[in-house]
Amino acid sequence: MQHRTLISSQRGREQRDVSVVGLGTWQLGADWGEVSEADAREVLQASYDAGVRFLDTADVYGDGRSERVLGSFLQDLPADHGVTVATKMGRRAVQEPENYTIDAFRAWTDRSRENLGVDTLDLVQLHCPPTATVEADTTYEALDALVADGTIGAYGLSVETVDQALAAIARPHVASIQIILNAFRLKPLEAVLPAAREAGVGIIARVPLASGLLSGRYDASTTFAADDHRTFNRDGSAFDVGETFSGVPWETGLAAAQEFTALVREHGPEGATAAQAAIAWVAQLDGVSTVIPGARSADQARANAAAGELPALSASLQDGVRRIYDERVRAEVHGRW
Repeated sequence: MQHRTLISSQRGREQRDVSVVGLGTWQLGADWGEVSEADAREVLQASYDAGVRFLDTADVYGDGRSERVLGSFLQDLPADHGVTVATKMGRRAVQEPENYTIDAFRAWTDRSRENLGVDTLDLVQLHCPPTATVEADTTYEALDALVADGTIGAYGLSVETVDQALAAIARPHVASIQIILNAFRLKPLEAVLPAAREAGVGIIARVPLASGLLSGRYDASTTFAADDHRTFNRDGSAFDVGETFSGVPWETGLAAAQEFTALVREHGPEGATAAQAAIAWVAQLDGVSTVIPGARSADQARANAAAGELPALSASLQDGVRRIYDERVRAEVHGRW
C-alpha cells in the first residue's frame, strides 16, 4: 500500500510515514454496538496483514477500552512493526477552555500511555476542542512542553470546522489536522487541504463513508442498535451531528448514497464496491495523508485496505461526486455544519 508523510521532521520529533488507508477504532471501544475483544483483534490483525500502518483511537472510546485493545495487540507484533498510533484527548472533561491545562494534558496523556503500553505517544490530538482553545497560545505552549519532555512525539488537532483547522494549521508545531472529509462533505477541499499542503501539515480524513451511508448497504428499512450513535445522535443531541452521517439527514443521505452507488457501478474501477470507491476518492485527494474508515469485521477491514490500491478514479466519477453533492447534499446540510 502507498505510504505518505503524516508527521514531518519539522513538526514532530521524527518523521512518520503512514499507510494511505488507516483504521479508525472508535467502533472497537463504544457507540457502534457491541464488538467483542476477540472480534476487535481480528479486525486489527486483518488490517495489519493488509498493509495498514496507521491506527487512530481516543482515550474516550469505551473509556479507554479501544486504547487498551490496541496496546495489547501491538505488544504481540514484531518490534519493527512500523505502526503509528494516534490517540486523542480532551473529551473526558467538560469541553470548556479552562479545562485545557498543562496538568490536565499530563494526566490524560499519562493514562493513554498506560493504556497503550508505551513511554512516548506517537501522536496526540486534541479531541474537537472549543474554538477558544484552538486559538489560545497557552494550548500550544502546553503541548510543546509534552513534546520537549518526551511524553508525546508530535501533536495535532481533531476539529469540527474549517475555521478551526485553518487556525491550527497556522501554528508552527501542529503536525496534523483530523477533519471530516468524504463525498458528502467537500468543504475542506476549498481551503483546508491547500493550507495544509503549503504548511507541511498532515491531514487525517475521518468519517470517509459518512457513517456507512456511502457503503451503499443501507435502505429505508435499515435499523441500528440502541447503543449505536447512528440511532441516538442523528439530531446531534449526544455530540456534534457531523460525526453521524456527516450531518446529512438520514433520508437525504439514503437518496444521495443510491446515486453514488449507481455512479460507481457505471464509472468506478472494475470490481470496486461503493465503499471502496468512497474511501479511494478521499485517499486520492492531493493533501490527504491518510483516511481512517472503521471496520467491525475482518472482511470489512480487508476490503477497506484494498481501497488504498485502487487505480486513479475516472474524471466521470469525480464529476459525478460533485454533481451529487451540489444537487442532493449541499443546500440541505450547509446550515447543520
